[in-house]
Amino acid sequence: MLYTREVPYVYPRDSIYYFNRRIPKDLQRHYRCDRIIVSLHTKSPHAAKTKSVTLAAQLDEEWFTLRWRQKDNPLRRLLGDEEYEPSNAPLISKAKDIYLHSKRKSRPLTFSQAVERTVSNLINAVGDKPIDRYSRRDANLLRDNLFERGLGKSSVKRMFGTLAALLNFVAREQGLSDIKTFSGIYLGDSDPEADSRRQPIPLNGIRSVQRQCEELNDEGRWLIALISDSGMRLSEAVGLHKDDVVLDHEFPHIILKPHPWRRLKTKGSARLIPLVGSALWAAREAVQSLST
Repeated sequence: MLYTREVPYVYPRDSIYYFNRRIPKDLQRHYRCDRIIVSLHTKSPHAAKTKSVTLAAQLDEEWFTLRWRQKDNPLRRLLGDEEYEPSNAPLISKAKDIYLHSKRKSRPLTFSQAVERTVSNLINAVGDKPIDRYSRRDANLLRDNLFERGLGKSSVKRMFGTLAALLNFVAREQGLSDIKTFSGIYLGDSDPEADSRRQPIPLNGIRSVQRQCEELNDEGRWLIALISDSGMRLSEAVGLHKDDVVLDHEFPHIILKPHPWRRLKTKGSARLIPLVGSALWAAREAVQSLST
């Protein structure tokens, strides 16, 4: 691995810069690997250098602390037996249960799933700790872990938002001070190219798909055609009932409403959806198939 004086501990891979630093042998027992490798999430050498210097300084500080607390350090006797003060705050796993018990009743299933998934990611990354004992370093490790697994910036941002909401709620319920550990976490520089990466599907492409749907004419193709000209979410279309489809009207439409088998994303998601074009064709075919 080659490095330069200008950008220490950094190397490029697929145009993205990575931080790479070997863990000293006397400290490797504190880690699950012998080398720290994290994506810097930038293509800029200047930004990579800045982030590299910051990470290197953080590691130097952490390693100094670990060495200070080693048993063979003659000054070790001056330290207390506990590295952290005891805490009466609940563990994050318990805090999750408190939060869901109070919040899940009026929320869709996806809300609980997001909370469960976020807390699981945190525990897997840095452990199950009292909620007031997580450090900024823990938050940064979680962030890096999520990015290394390939999650996008928006997904990571949502997870940190979920954590912040959970911690703020439980802290208030338990009479604790505000916990800001997971708020304002740096998620990388804004990428001006990101907005241009996801382009709308060309209209001729949509029309081509719609023609193929009419040619194949089966349940799967009805669903695709229904979505293509209605703007419905996939889950909304899949969860429709026959009575939701109104065809004998001057303006054929769908009455989109929640059902026991399918909730809507928000209260505002309930709406009337006009049926036109391929969506109208698909709705007619689907309803007719139920009558034969």
